[in-house]
Amino acid sequence: MTTTTLAVLVPLLPFLGAAAGLLLGRRAPGFVRPLAVLPTFAAFVLAVVVAVDQGGGKAIDAATRLTPTGSVPIELALHLDGFAVLVAVLVGLVATCVQLYSTGYLRDDPRYTSYAALVSLFTSAMLLVVYSGDLMVLLVGWEIMGICSYFLVGHYWETPEARAASLKAFLVTKLGDVPFLIGLFALATDAGTFRITGVVQAALTGGIGHPTLIALLLLAGVAGKSAQFPLHTWLPDAMAGPTPVSALIHAATMVAAGIYFVARLLPVFAASAAAMTVLAVMAAVTMVGSALAALAQDDIKRVLAYSTIGQLGYMSGALAVGDRGAAVFHLLSHGAFKALLFLAAGVIIHAAGTNSLTAMSRMGGLAKRIPDAYWTMTVALLALAAIPPFAGFFSKEAVLSAAEHTALGESQVAPSGAGWTVLIAGLLTALLTAAYATRLWLLAFRGRGAEAPDHGKQPVVMNAVLWVLAIPSIAFGLTTGYLGDWFDGHALTPAVTTSVLSTGVALVGGLVTYAAWRHTSALAARTPMGAVAAHPEGDGSLVEEEAIASHTQVYGDIASAPDPADPGRLLLGPLHRHAATGFHLDAVYSALFVRPVLGAAALVRFLDREVVETYVRGASAAPRWLGWAVRRAQNGNVQSYLSALLAGSLVLAAAVVVLANVTAGS
Repeated sequence: MTTTTLAVLVPLLPFLGAAAGLLLGRRAPGFVRPLAVLPTFAAFVLAVVVAVDQGGGKAIDAATRLTPTGSVPIELALHLDGFAVLVAVLVGLVATCVQLYSTGYLRDDPRYTSYAALVSLFTSAMLLVVYSGDLMVLLVGWEIMGICSYFLVGHYWETPEARAASLKAFLVTKLGDVPFLIGLFALATDAGTFRITGVVQAALTGGIGHPTLIALLLLAGVAGKSAQFPLHTWLPDAMAGPTPVSALIHAATMVAAGIYFVARLLPVFAASAAAMTVLAVMAAVTMVGSALAALAQDDIKRVLAYSTIGQLGYMSGALAVGDRGAAVFHLLSHGAFKALLFLAAGVIIHAAGTNSLTAMSRMGGLAKRIPDAYWTMTVALLALAAIPPFAGFFSKEAVLSAAEHTALGESQVAPSGAGWTVLIAGLLTALLTAAYATRLWLLAFRGRGAEAPDHGKQPVVMNAVLWVLAIPSIAFGLTTGYLGDWFDGHALTPAVTTSVLSTGVALVGGLVTYAAWRHTSALAARTPMGAVAAHPEGDGSLVEEEAIASHTQVYGDIASAPDPADPGRLLLGPLHRHAATGFHLDAVYSALFVRPVLGAAALVRFLDREVVETYVRGASAAPRWLGWAVRRAQNGNVQSYLSALLAGSLVLAAAVVVLANVTAGS
C-alpha cells in the first residue's frame, strides 16, 4: 500500500471500530473490548509506519474533490508533514493506552459499550484533524470532538456534577467555535481556497486581506478548544468524567487540537504583529494564572487539569514567538507524561474503590499499596517539573529558548515584546509548576489523611499501561538529536542560559514547597486534631475529646479531615482562597453573562405571558362574545323574533324621521 492509503486507514479504523462496537455491543458483548482496543492499536501501528515512510522529508499531499461548491471548493485532502505524522503517533499511542486501561478501570461499568465507542470516535476525529489538508474537513473532526467530549464528560450522568460539566464544556467551546467558523470562511474567501497549503502560501505572499481580524477570530476558537484564557474554565470542571477520558482529552485530543491548528497555520497568525502579541499575552496569563490555581487545589484531578492549562500556555507561548517546532515538541512530550499522570491518578482512585476519593488532603498509606502508580507518577511529576533528563525539561526548555531569541530581537516572525512576555511568564510558571508538582507528590503519597479501604491489587493492564507511558516520559527528550528532520530541520537542543534558569527556578520551587510542607506538618502535629491524626488511639484529654467531637460533626469520622499540612496555603497566603476558586472567573462570567441572560429570559417570559397572551386572549374573546350574543338571539322563540323585528322597524323609522328633519332643515 502507498503511504497515502495507509494514512487514510489511520482515522478510518477507529471510526469503524466505534460503529461495529455500537452495533454488536448488545448482541455480542464479548466483542466489545476487542473492537475497542484492536482498531485503535492498528491505527497506532499504521501511524508509526506512515511516520517512518514520511521520514521527516518533504510533505506528502493528496486530494480529491468532494463536490462542486462554487468559487471555493472543498476537497478531501491529506497533508503529511513531520508535525502531522508525529502528532498522529502520539494520538494513536495515548488512545490505545486509554482503551487498554479502560478495560480494567471500567470493567464493571454498565455503559462501557457506548463509552468505548465514543473514545474510538473521539480518536478518529482527532486523527482526521491531524492528517487533514482541508479546513472544512478539519472542521468536521473539530466538531465531532466537541460532541464526543459532551457525552464522555457526562458519562456519569446520574451525578449533577457530570451533567453540569458536560453542558459547560460544550457551551464554552461552542462560544469560541462561532467566531472560529466565521474566521475560517473569511480566511478561505481571502485565500481563495480551503486547502491548508494554499492558505499558508497566500499568507506568505501577502494574499490575506484581513490578517488581524481573521487571526483574532480563529484565536477565539483555539482559546475554547485548547482551554486558554479566558475560555479555559470548562476544563477543570470536566474532571467529573471518567479518569481515562481526562487522560485522552488532556494528552492527545481536544485541547491539543487548537495548538496543532495554530501550528499548521502559523504564517496566517504571523502576518499580524497584533495577533502574535495577543497570543503572547493570552499564553502568559494562562500560564501564570493556572499554575497559581493548581497550587491551591485539593482535588488531584483538578490540579492536573490546571496543570494542562498551564502547559498548553507554554505551547501557545512558543507559537506566539513564531516557533512551531518548540510548540509541537512540547505537545508531544506533554502528551506522554500528562496521560501518565491522569492514569496514575486513576489507579489511586480505583484503589479506593470509588470515583470520589480525589482529595489529596484525605489520602494516606498509598505509596506502599500501589507502588506502580507511585513510581510512575513520580517520573511523570519530574517530567512536568522539567527536571533533567526527563522529557519535560527538553521540551519546556525549547519553548523558553525560542522566547529568549525573540526577546533579543533574533526573530523576524514575532515582536520582541512577545518574546519577553513569554520568557518572563514561562520562568515564573516553571517555578510554580515545580511547586505544585512537589505539593501533589507530598500530599498524595506522604500525606496524613485517612488510608482508604484496600480493594485488592489493581488490574495488571492498568499498571502495565503506566510503565508503557513512563518510557517516553523519561526518554523522549533524549531523542532531540534525531527528530530535527520531523521539525522542519529545527534544532531542539537545550541552550545554556535558559536551561540553567529553568532548572534553577524549578529546584527552588520544589525545595521551598518541601520546606513549607515540613513546617506545616510540624505545626499541624502540635494541634489537637493533628495529634489525633498522628495517634488515632488518643490520650483521653479533654482538649482531644473536644477536637474529636468537632471533627466528627463536620467530617463524620476521625481520620478523614483535610490534611492541615498543606504547603499551598502557606505559600499562597491570602491569595489561596482566590486561587482555589480559579480567581472567581466563573462568578464573574455568571454576573456578566449568565445573570443578564437569565434576566432577559425572565423579561421575555413576562412579556409573553402578560402582554402577548393578553392580546391573544382578547382577540379570541371578542369573537367568543359575539358568538354568545348571536347564539342568544337565535333561541327559536317566535315572539322574540317578532319583538326584535318590531323593535328594529321602530329604530329604522325613527332614524328615517330624524334624517328627513335634518335634510329639510339644511
